[in-house]
Amino acid sequence: MAALLQVNGLRVAYPAGAGEVRAVDGVSFQMERGSVLGVVGESGCGKSTLACAIARILPEPGHVVGGEVLLDGVDVLRCPAGELRRLRREKMAMIFQDPAAALNPVMRVGAQLSENLRLRARLSHAEVRQRALRLLRAAGLHEPERCLRQYPHELSGGMRQRVMIALALCGEPELLIADEPTSALDVTIQAQILGLLRDLRARRHMAMLLVTHDLGVAAELCDEILVLYAGRVCERGGVEDIFYHPAHEYTRALLGCLPSLEGGRGHLAAIPGAPSRPGAQIKGCPFAPRCARAMPVCRAQQPEEIEISAGHLAACWRNVPGQGDGGRP
Repeated sequence: MAALLQVNGLRVAYPAGAGEVRAVDGVSFQMERGSVLGVVGESGCGKSTLACAIARILPEPGHVVGGEVLLDGVDVLRCPAGELRRLRREKMAMIFQDPAAALNPVMRVGAQLSENLRLRARLSHAEVRQRALRLLRAAGLHEPERCLRQYPHELSGGMRQRVMIALALCGEPELLIADEPTSALDVTIQAQILGLLRDLRARRHMAMLLVTHDLGVAAELCDEILVLYAGRVCERGGVEDIFYHPAHEYTRALLGCLPSLEGGRGHLAAIPGAPSRPGAQIKGCPFAPRCARAMPVCRAQQPEEIEISAGHLAACWRNVPGQGDGGRP
């Protein structure tokens, strides 16, 4: 059976002066039905741009300059407007990072849900109301009747995020794109939202693309992880591969920044330097200027992905025979 989502050589750019900034640079991956793929990395590495490009909602002046996105065999980037609307109704949905900005502030929650439901099917007022209540209950809201009458500003951050999830579920999507769905929530509400997403995935056999900078969230929810840096894939693999056998120096650096329950009161580790300046010309590995173990070849030539084990790949010169040390720390 073909993969639900295939992304092949996707490149996204923003104009900058006389040139352009490559925000996503040749990203490829695929997702099976029911799988959860986490996209992780620092702020500015291209995670949200990648998600918006897949959903074809890139903010201007961003534009796709190459590659393809196939959702159930349909090229999202090149299909006509009518087909794109059908895909968004029936195949994919998105949870945005800031529900307060994504929800319409002058419409009650019930009106926003009703509008989405009527776009997908001819339903009576009573049927729309019953479906809206079921969606809110499925999203974990315990007083759905009251929520229907409220405006977004009358809800807490966690409740707004649950409303966003209910809106995303209106069309029973096969692919749910979640862009930092818990970043603005406290840890208790975050745990509830993650549990809800896990349950929805299990009950609906829904694939999920999770964009996050929180490695703990990725470890808890994902089957596979894609590590991005400067718009390029550094490493990809299963959760155990990434967390217990990292093969790229950037992945190791990210993991080294995690606080330890066994440590003392020392300072939290940080990756030295800063991400590459937008528009900078990068000849070699984009992480080389910040890497403590960079070799001359790292700064001179971009590495290709090397298979570390089945399903685990990394683009790091230290994994290339004769160049590094096999990726050993």
